[in-house]
Amino acid sequence: MRPMRIKSLAFLIILMWFGHLSTSQAQPTQIDHVAPPFWWVGMENPNLQIMVHGDNISKFNVSTKHKGVKVKEVHRLDNPNYLFVDLTIDDRKAEADTLVLLFKKGKELFTHSYELKERIRDDDSRIQGLTSKDVIYLIMPDRFANGDVYNDYISGMKDVGINRDSAIYRHGGDFKGIIKHLDYVQKLGATAVWLNPVLLNDQPSESYHGYAATDHFKVDPRLGGTKGYMSFVRACHDRGLKVVMDVIHNHTGDQHWFIQDQPASNWIHKHEEFTRTHYRAPTIFDPYASETDKRTLKEGWFGDHLPDLNQNNPFLATYLIQSNIWWIEHTGIDGFRMDTYAFSEDAFLEKWGQAIAQEYDDFTVFGETWVYGSPTQAYFHGKNKFKQEFNSSLSGVTDFQLYYATIDALNEQFGWTEGISRLYYALTKDYLYEDPSKNVIFLDNHDLPRFFSMVGEDIKKYKLGMTFLLTTRGIPCIYYGTEVLMRQDPILGSRADFPGGFPADTSTKFTHKGRTSLENEAYNFTKNLINWRRQNKVIHEGQLMQFIPEEGLYVFFRYTDDDAVMVVMNSNNYEVILNTDKYQERLEGYSKGRDVFTGNLLHDITQLRIPARSPLVLDLEPDVLILEEAVSDDQ
Repeated sequence: MRPMRIKSLAFLIILMWFGHLSTSQAQPTQIDHVAPPFWWVGMENPNLQIMVHGDNISKFNVSTKHKGVKVKEVHRLDNPNYLFVDLTIDDRKAEADTLVLLFKKGKELFTHSYELKERIRDDDSRIQGLTSKDVIYLIMPDRFANGDVYNDYISGMKDVGINRDSAIYRHGGDFKGIIKHLDYVQKLGATAVWLNPVLLNDQPSESYHGYAATDHFKVDPRLGGTKGYMSFVRACHDRGLKVVMDVIHNHTGDQHWFIQDQPASNWIHKHEEFTRTHYRAPTIFDPYASETDKRTLKEGWFGDHLPDLNQNNPFLATYLIQSNIWWIEHTGIDGFRMDTYAFSEDAFLEKWGQAIAQEYDDFTVFGETWVYGSPTQAYFHGKNKFKQEFNSSLSGVTDFQLYYATIDALNEQFGWTEGISRLYYALTKDYLYEDPSKNVIFLDNHDLPRFFSMVGEDIKKYKLGMTFLLTTRGIPCIYYGTEVLMRQDPILGSRADFPGGFPADTSTKFTHKGRTSLENEAYNFTKNLINWRRQNKVIHEGQLMQFIPEEGLYVFFRYTDDDAVMVVMNSNNYEVILNTDKYQERLEGYSKGRDVFTGNLLHDITQLRIPARSPLVLDLEPDVLILEEAVSDDQ
């Protein structure tokens, strides 16, 4: 981006207004980056810090005469190629228009036009946030569908190869491909779409996954660029689908322009020799942890090409916060999934959370907490219930503890703490969370093995797991292809292409005809359960009551004052006849229920027949007599 040369009469007048016009002017300095690239009038926080990057730009002073806007301060760091310009924008006086910034050094001067937009308000379709009513569909964009083969190769990028047989090369998926198949996502019943990171990843290799950003304000052109992403968000919102953006504060790619030319000596964490984080989050609050271990967690690099950002640098912290707010305001997305949440600095995370909350009441943020142990996970959940000063401000976390419990529950023999008992014990720890219903729950994702493979490609176990996912507390997330039994690929792992999403594919799993009978069985089971869930308020808002597992059976209820659902999971290899006397605490007032899977009404639920390794979900129907008596009492 080049500054504007002073040629027109209008700019002569502007400069005369500043009183800086000189008859002798040097060539204007090159500006390489301005971040954020534009901003809005009417934000709750009136302060804006613009990062300006260009050759020896720090030698210039900056001023403006824009109404309602003041240059509060100009900061110069170690690197002379950076200026940080603090602006105060008075929304009562400032106008949404082109803001002219004047850069002056002695007799040398030039201007830069910076756009201030009017903030969008009172639009109910924007920024809705996520709740337990939602079901998220997680997509890795490069591996889902290729809708535009012309963006497969972008001249000048460092990684231009397409090789669908390789785990580390790009495969060509993009936004147009996703948009083309939003009907499929919507018919499945999903209400929100989470894409793995979409920002520019101009790295020499392994740029497909998106977790090595090289510009925080640009979307990767191989996915369709920023305009393509905007089109994707609009297409989702037009269908009533919410959008979750995947963001990373902990690290960037080593080809990021502010890594190649760092603004300050403490911009990233540096070590005499390469030091990788140890990934063990408990060191944050371990009363016996060494200072070395604490530092290594926060300051070690996530990978050798992923520099660890130092969010203790206030200019970097502001840059990251503003970049996130910029994407929310610019696109109207509904939530963030925060990658590697535990590895950033706690003070920064609190400040970041407060800044997001200040601007957006309904925006949802859930953090990736790939940790072991419920206390460790709960530490990062909102206002944790420990006597700790840290408040993450997260809406919820990715519930790995419930994931571990689910996999073990389906694969282990029943025992006091083993097998299906794992689910019971995992949920007993929910007292640690401020609101466990906001946790995002899952059976697999882009970092984990495919669920169907993890349960030995057993369709009965698949149905048990999917039933638990879609009836227990939390916000369910389904990884693309899980609904059609995608397996762990020996080369591509869990990141194989969705069959039928690419021009060369000879078969497709997007249609009934293209799926096997077993795949259709799984798809229809999942689709019907999700769509039943969407219509069932008791699953969204109801409380959960679970009973101690006995003899391989796990029983729990979702209930409100006037509605109830009973879930039974039989983990045994044989059919069980369940007497329901034990559950009268929740069955009082209900003597029949409708089988969610068959649609059949069971007129007598005193005994229930549960097939081997199968779930039963009963939509309980209240007794008419009790309802009539209640009405009579009210009258």
